[in-house]
Amino acid sequence: MYVGTLSFDLLLGDVRSLKEKRSVVRPIVAELQRRFAVSAAEVDHMNLHRRAAIGLAMVSGDAGHLTDVLDRCERLVAARPEVELLSVRRRFHGEDD
Repeated sequence: MYVGTLSFDLLLGDVRSLKEKRSVVRPIVAELQRRFAVSAAEVDHMNLHRRAAIGLAMVSGDAGHLTDVLDRCERLVAARPEVELLSVRRRFHGEDD
C-alpha cells in the first residue's frame, strides 16, 4: 500500500473578501475530488482572503499509478489562471515506512 499527499500554497488573484475566496477555492477542491478520486480540502489560511492552502491525499496499491495521479493533480492546480502556485509539498509513504 502506498499513500501520497500534496500540499499546495496558493496566492489568489483579484480577491477582496472571504466569500470571493471560497468561490475560487471550492471549485478547485471539487474538481480534484471529481477528476482524480482524491481526498482534498482547504487546510490553512482560512481567515486570509488572498492566501489558501489545499491538501490532498490518495491511497493506491501501485506506486506508479499514485505518482501519475499526484503529477496530474499538481498540473491541474498550476494551470488555474486565477491562482498563483507558491509552493507544492509532496510526501510519499510506501511499504517500507
